Amino acid sequence: MTKVYDLIAIGGGSGGLSAAERAAKYGAKCAVIEAGKLGGTCVNLGCVPKKIMWYGASIAHMLEDAPAYGFAVKREGFDWGTLITERNRYVTNINNWYHTYLADSNIDEITGYAHFVDDHTLEVDGERYQANHIVIAPGSYAVVPEIEGADLGITSDGFFGLSEQPRRVAVVGSGYIAVELAGMLNAVGTEVTMFLRGEHLLRKFDPMLRESLMDEMLEDGVNIISSSQIDRIERADDGTLNLHCRANGQVQAGFDQLIWAIGRNPSSTQLGLENTGITKDAQGYIKVDEFQNTQVSGVYALGDVTDAPQLTPVAIAAARRLSDRLFGGMLDRRLDYSLVPSVVFSHPPIATVGLTEDEARATHGEAVKVYQTRFTPMYHAFTKRQSKVAMKLVCVGAQEKIVGCHVIGFGADEMLQGFAVAIRMGATKKDFDDTIAIHPTGSEELVTMR
Repeated sequence: MTKVYDLIAIGGGSGGLSAAERAAKYGAKCAVIEAGKLGGTCVNLGCVPKKIMWYGASIAHMLEDAPAYGFAVKREGFDWGTLITERNRYVTNINNWYHTYLADSNIDEITGYAHFVDDHTLEVDGERYQANHIVIAPGSYAVVPEIEGADLGITSDGFFGLSEQPRRVAVVGSGYIAVELAGMLNAVGTEVTMFLRGEHLLRKFDPMLRESLMDEMLEDGVNIISSSQIDRIERADDGTLNLHCRANGQVQAGFDQLIWAIGRNPSSTQLGLENTGITKDAQGYIKVDEFQNTQVSGVYALGDVTDAPQLTPVAIAAARRLSDRLFGGMLDRRLDYSLVPSVVFSHPPIATVGLTEDEARATHGEAVKVYQTRFTPMYHAFTKRQSKVAMKLVCVGAQEKIVGCHVIGFGADEMLQGFAVAIRMGATKKDFDDTIAIHPTGSEELVTMR
């Protein structure tokens, strides 16, 4: 017998859970289908465990800085196992909370992989389900290249499964996942080499950010090899990994771990979409309109399975707005994907919202005016480490409306949220200039920049 719901969410990650949660608050009968752990990538293999590891790495840096402040502290050891145990305990608590929350919210939890039988029917382990509204939100998966020996490496998923600290690691990739993992490992004492296919880190970010981060990571001791495409991986007799580079034929040897951080693909291939009228683009992303509608009425997609920013808050916001529209009578409710703020938990952290300088000039030409500054934060005034802060405001037109704000350095991760609100509300450079600074802080530079 087919079980019928008002809404079924495929995927128990941030998007699927948020859609079901909001719909249930309106009285809808809902179910969530998930084969793995509740919480999705963010909770289990992404944001949450990553941030805990980032905190651990940040403490390592603070221990280096402590003697300058009069503390007789030495870095005499780091117990990887302790950090991993506490991190996993925290994640498990979140998993358990989700189980309880779904039960308390009368949302059915269906364990298994969902497969479309037709436009409006799903099958999970031989059982069939239908709903007036089906939300596709299975997330994405880490890419592994199709080269010889690629399976000798791990992805970010595997990184969070490491029970022992690696001694020497190769990180292949230049995006935010690559720089985050490289920075964490380097801070706690692992020797890290990054392999970049191109010349730069964080290719899509503002040049100021990527250039500043490159300088900081090199200064911190990360080895960065640009314009290097890995052709083949082999395991040496001593168990370490050798990386063969295509362009110059060089071999980089002696790594005990290789981490692939070259991107993520949408989890859209195993859903049985061929049995429906739902279409995908060339990269496998499910096509949706501004209201998250697919080509099939009553079926929606959101989060990483669509060509939207791969950020947890984006999936949550899209999901809640969708349920508001479907069950709350808010017929025009949808997510505005412009001006999405984000943070890279690198060392130092990066915070950004809006257009890069290059993007602004491509759109607005000579109407663009840029303000920027670079300084040593007070925290590092007399520490051995001399990490810098760099900031940029990208403005447009006679009113100098701020269309981009970019920060790298100490405290950037906690600095940008309020500024993102102001920029979304249409703030101008004069609005920033007219705001009284909070002194002494790093963020005051954003309202005193000339």
